[in-house]
Amino acid sequence: MGQRGLLTRLGTGQRALDKVESITEHLKVILNTRAGESATVPDFGLMDLTDSMHQMPQGVHAIQQAIRDVILKYEPRLRSVSVRYAPGDELLVLRFEIVARLNDETRGVVRFQTQMSRGGKFDVA
Repeated sequence: MGQRGLLTRLGTGQRALDKVESITEHLKVILNTRAGESATVPDFGLMDLTDSMHQMPQGVHAIQQAIRDVILKYEPRLRSVSVRYAPGDELLVLRFEIVARLNDETRGVVRFQTQMSRGGKFDVA
């Protein structure tokens, strides 16, 4: 049938879903960009995590902090961000859960599941 109009989405809560989808896509960009890759904003993105990956399990804390810091700096629609390591079965995949509040809502809590694969690529859902 096609896409619904703006007024219809506003009345049904679709606006909040659209926002979360937009934030998810932006988190993918932020987490998959390395600091220094952007000519206009040199510190946009995550630092190189190679050293942290080789210092496991102690490196997990540094990765969690780096994810949290970059989200707080470059995703203004989120506040009260926490990042928690979520161990899994795969040895070469690191999983994290991101929990935050939507900045313009008093009770809107959102959760994102991330996983960083062997090559350092992040997937966000």
